Amino acid sequence: MTVGATETTVTFKRSFSLPELDQPQPAWTCRVITDEEEISGLSFVAFRCIATMLRFPSLPTAGRREETVNIDANEFSTALTADEKSR
Repeated sequence: MTVGATETTVTFKRSFSLPELDQPQPAWTCRVITDEEEISGLSFVAFRCIATMLRFPSLPTAGRREETVNIDANEFSTALTADEKSR
């Protein structure tokens, strides 16, 4: 089974919250990594999401190293849609 990752950049114009995060996040541009696996047995190539992660940048002034947090793809999509509607 083929497994791959896709990385995209998403910009939030307003603060947002996700259940997996300790506190609301400020408006910022974040990196989203989606791990996918190929669905075998089909007559065409298709993939399914197996993990979605949010990558936080390093903040040397705050002593924070880059970190990646597993998030729920549906919750993230809901937060992104809400942000887009508020523009």
